[in-house]
Amino acid sequence: MPRSEAHVPTDRPHRYAKQLASHLGRRSTTSWDEVAGEGGIEFQNGTGTLTATEGALVLVVEADVEHLAVLEDVVGRHLVRFGAKDELVVEWKRDTGEPGTTQRKTEEG
Repeated sequence: MPRSEAHVPTDRPHRYAKQLASHLGRRSTTSWDEVAGEGGIEFQNGTGTLTATEGALVLVVEADVEHLAVLEDVVGRHLVRFGAKDELVVEWKRDTGEPGTTQRKTEEG
C-alpha cells in the first residue's frame, strides 16, 4: 500500500500528537500511548501513525493511491490548525520518492 511520511519540527510533539488523535477520533478510530509517544489512526480508506520524537512529530499515512493525498491533507491540515501559533508546516514525502502535499498556515487562518 502506498505510504507518505512527514517530519514536523516542534518542541511539543507529544502535545500535538495527543490533540490530533483526540480530534480525529471523532470520525475515525484512534489511539494514543502517552508513555510510548505513539498512536494510530484507522481511517475509512487507510491508516495513519503518530510518533513523538525528540524535536519532531512524525506522521505516516498509508492508503490506496487515490486516497493518499486526501489523508495527507486531513492529517496535515488539522495539525497546522492546532499549531498555528507555532507556524507548523507539514511536508509529505511519498515512498515513491515524489513529494506529497504540503500544509501550512495561510493568511486567512
